[in-house]
Amino acid sequence: MLTSWAQLNADIAGCTKCGISAGINHKVPGQGDPDARLMVIGEGPGAQEDRQGLAFVGAAGQLLTQMLKAIGLSREEVFIGNIVKCRPPGNRVPTDGEAANCLPYLRAQTALIRPQAILLLGATALKHILGPELRITKARGQFVLSKGVYILPTFHPAALLRDPGKKKDAWEDLKRLRDILSGLPEKEKNSRDHPN
Repeated sequence: MLTSWAQLNADIAGCTKCGISAGINHKVPGQGDPDARLMVIGEGPGAQEDRQGLAFVGAAGQLLTQMLKAIGLSREEVFIGNIVKCRPPGNRVPTDGEAANCLPYLRAQTALIRPQAILLLGATALKHILGPELRITKARGQFVLSKGVYILPTFHPAALLRDPGKKKDAWEDLKRLRDILSGLPEKEKNSRDHPN
């Protein structure tokens, strides 16, 4: 049964399924437009996100904002979230068990938003959404159509900061995303309650 935003956010806030929730400052459920045409999914919160309780607010988040702006979107027009809602210790990659505990929340968010497209940022998002056998270097830039939703993997902004040589490929991916979105009909607004 589909939950409400209020119930979902309460469930996320109260979650203690895995140990990482004990060592954090804030849960980071994600934020943005509950009627978004585009969902952006990354790996998990970093130090800045843990401090503020918001997804993608550090250096990688600033680059993400620029990336979205380059294809005519603002952060307020999309919904930005992560595979896990708590910062793993030392910014390590979430374990499969941690991801499995959190994925039902992400699926519920997706069901409430009903996006037309999903942008997967990096290897962890790719692995847990499209499959562990996939590699970001091979899968990036290739749309997967799943249940009527266009899913596009690309490099994580943090990877682009570490290796600026990847920015050209990421820009090509974003242009393909822009073209897909521009060819889709306007999305009907959801009648469900909103998170804010």
